[in-house]
Amino acid sequence: MRIFANPNYNFIKWRWHALIVSVVIIWAGVASIYFRHGLQMGIEFTGGTELVIKFDTPTDEQHVRAAIDPISHDAVVQKHGTADQNQISVRLQDVPGQTDSLDKDAARVQDALDAAHLGGFKIIGKNVVGPVVGEELRTKGIWTVVASLGGILLYVMFRFRFTFAVGAIVAAFHDILITLVMLSWFHYDMTLNVIAGILTITGYSVNDTIVVFDRVRENQRLMRREPLDQIINTSVNQTLGRTIITSSATFLAVFALYLFGGEVLRGFAFTMLVGVITGTYSTVFIAAAIAMILTRRPPSPAVGVPAVKGKKA
Repeated sequence: MRIFANPNYNFIKWRWHALIVSVVIIWAGVASIYFRHGLQMGIEFTGGTELVIKFDTPTDEQHVRAAIDPISHDAVVQKHGTADQNQISVRLQDVPGQTDSLDKDAARVQDALDAAHLGGFKIIGKNVVGPVVGEELRTKGIWTVVASLGGILLYVMFRFRFTFAVGAIVAAFHDILITLVMLSWFHYDMTLNVIAGILTITGYSVNDTIVVFDRVRENQRLMRREPLDQIINTSVNQTLGRTIITSSATFLAVFALYLFGGEVLRGFAFTMLVGVITGTYSTVFIAAAIAMILTRRPPSPAVGVPAVKGKKA
């Protein structure tokens, strides 16, 4: 399927504008995160209590959330199990200095639900995540992201060249920072699902970037007399149709997951939505531009896209 017959957009011309926009968004987000004392952490990282409640009749999670709100504004309420089981899980963050939080939290939730008159129910499951476990999960999550970026750097450096590897890592790191900023601005907690989403968008972004870099490598053999910026611009245009089709299909699938996946997948789906958009943006404007800048070759006075036969996205 071809979207563009002969795309001839001068992406390299807008590389500095794109970089400035990205830097402004990232710094604004970092400032907001700093003044808010960091990202909001989920129960997996802060520690807390998870309760599974079985109701006698179907009960909407919004009613349960409203009932529990007076005792915990940060409680996470979501469906548990299948729809016919009438089960809802409630997660409460740990209270510092409280050694018997499991029983106390269960009693507080039970009293709040009794006061709301939501019908018969019973607590069928209790689980507590201690602060030590939360700290371990947070450390492992950070090292997982760092290890994935290191592996990407080595892979791209081995397959292409060092400047291309740096471009891919900068683009991936750019996508992670933009995603963290959006998670902060839209008040999403940092959970293991969000970490999984960040790792997924990292791989997605690098995959798109490698497609462009592979076309650049091919065109360097076909366009040996052309400057690097013209080769990169040609390569981006040739893969533009493929990039848009892939990104659009992924976006629609993730958007459906965001709408219908429920509360448990909401953070993951939102992370993926932001990642698909920023990953496409960084593929077109960031990765190859960084690689070109690091080669220290000034762009030609007028970058065009010469026709290269036999190369279509």
